[in-house]
Amino acid sequence: MSADFTLRPYTDGDEDAAIDLWFRTWQQAYPSIDFAQRLEGWRTRWRDELVPVARIMVASRSDRMIGFVTVDASGYLDQLVVAPEEWGSNLGNTLIAEAKRMSPKGITLLVNTDNARAIRFYERNGFVHTHDDINPVSGRKVYGMAWRP
Repeated sequence: MSADFTLRPYTDGDEDAAIDLWFRTWQQAYPSIDFAQRLEGWRTRWRDELVPVARIMVASRSDRMIGFVTVDASGYLDQLVVAPEEWGSNLGNTLIAEAKRMSPKGITLLVNTDNARAIRFYERNGFVHTHDDINPVSGRKVYGMAWRP
């Protein structure tokens, strides 16, 4: 796991790589769920809900996407995706630092309550639990979390 990667703004040509990476990471995190049936819905959500409103920064190495983060104008972080082979590297911390730079007044997010790894990651990066909720997209139990400078 080399730390050599570049950050750059998302372009329309990144869509397939972003959707593939999103799929791979969720399949790794939740192997009991068949995400293949959700791919077209994810693509529609990506095009219609995320790309039009979010700033998206992409991490790549050797022209291969290894992560991305999305933050909208209100400071909502919808997706922080790190390739499974990069888990445990500094990439997630770099992407969260970039999200904080993009939204210096604060960030909010929802994280699945059963994703202990992600919850610990966000806590290490200064986020605090703000409330319990239900994800409006998946219907899963989530924690609201927030970072304030």
